[in-house]
Amino acid sequence: MTQGLALVALLVLGGLAIAGPSGLLAWGENLRLLDERKAQIAVLEKQHHELANRVALLNPDHADPDMVGEQLRKEFNVVHDDEVVYIIDSE
Repeated sequence: MTQGLALVALLVLGGLAIAGPSGLLAWGENLRLLDERKAQIAVLEKQHHELANRVALLNPDHADPDMVGEQLRKEFNVVHDDEVVYIIDSE
């Protein structure tokens, strides 16, 4: 009786080691998800760097005049008569 229970317990543990949520069969899926998350992190880090650069250029203590002019024209739709505007969609 005890040997039978031990055998059943070992079979259950072996099954979980192979087909469980963290078993051998799930290993490939976990690696694929890890690669996806790393790609997402790389995209977010790039966006973070771009936003941090824009924030630095718009810092009130030493704002970049070109960036301030670009933001003013973009937000308030202000253009001089002698200017030509090219709209480039970056998305």
